[in-house]
Amino acid sequence: MSLRIVIVGAGAIGCLTALELVRRGHHVILVDKGPVGQESSWAGGGILFPLLPWKYGEKVNRLALAGAQIYASLCETLRRETGIDPEYRVSGMRVFPDFGGMVALEWCRTHGMAAEMREDALWLPQVAQVRNPRLMQALCARVLQCGVELVERCELLPLGSSDGSVAVWAARDGRRFEADHYLVTAGAWSNLLLGPHAMGSRIRPIRGQMLLYRLAPGALGCILYQDDFYLIPRADGHILAGSTVEDAGFDKSTTSQAAAALHQKAVLLFPALAHAEIIKHWSGLRPGSPDNVPIIGRHPAFDNLWLNAGHFRYGVTMAPASAMLIADLIEGAFPAGCGDYTFPI
Repeated sequence: MSLRIVIVGAGAIGCLTALELVRRGHHVILVDKGPVGQESSWAGGGILFPLLPWKYGEKVNRLALAGAQIYASLCETLRRETGIDPEYRVSGMRVFPDFGGMVALEWCRTHGMAAEMREDALWLPQVAQVRNPRLMQALCARVLQCGVELVERCELLPLGSSDGSVAVWAARDGRRFEADHYLVTAGAWSNLLLGPHAMGSRIRPIRGQMLLYRLAPGALGCILYQDDFYLIPRADGHILAGSTVEDAGFDKSTTSQAAAALHQKAVLLFPALAHAEIIKHWSGLRPGSPDNVPIIGRHPAFDNLWLNAGHFRYGVTMAPASAMLIADLIEGAFPAGCGDYTFPI
């Protein structure tokens, strides 16, 4: 049976969920308070791998690794169908001490992840990346191609009282959206939309600031990582350095202190950046959640309200797998492990 579904939030999670639901024959209205994908999905680095998986629980790794495996075919489809290349590439990652030693190597062995020691660093040749702005441009084009009804620059009001079923969701400009099901994929803003119905959800904004350099293409051949800091080289010579983790509320400003600290770490990790110009400094708001575990499931107080949010640092990485999981749940399937991500009460 075809359902009419309103998705609130058009980042990577919202776009990929919309595509998955449309693929299954449903009519999807994708609503966002701004342009598509301009928040944390745009601002992130695009490393398709948990940092570092042996430091996380299996709930995080299960979704992140499943999502990462989908990206090669996903990005090829997006490139072919939209003409926009998300720049997926397997660049590998060098992880410098202290990364966990034998614990890391054992985790990689048991999870089928290639890993070896090279001098003082752990080399992970299978780690891939995607270029976030290009990914979001391609996803925006693709949702329109596939018949998703896209409504940008439309701010929905916080969800009001209800008798257990959402009949309509009103926007600040007076528009009203009626559907069989409603799905919140609004990242750090999800609790604001739920209003008094946020209940046990502890999703909150966590600011991340990043720097951008540009060297000659090929100056840095792989991702470098140490002590929760990374450098990500793009094919055209751009190098991203990040990222801070700041509990700063909904403040998206950047600070000179963060820029100085990030630059210092970048130079220590890759000295060629010592005299490189910082060509951009920005921030994004991640949807922080306890232990990085998202909420993917039905709201306990509503029979037609769902949440797919709280992915913290791995929203882009987890997005394809999260989209398939929430689509299964909306259609009434109960895939193995889905209870690990249900709404806390």
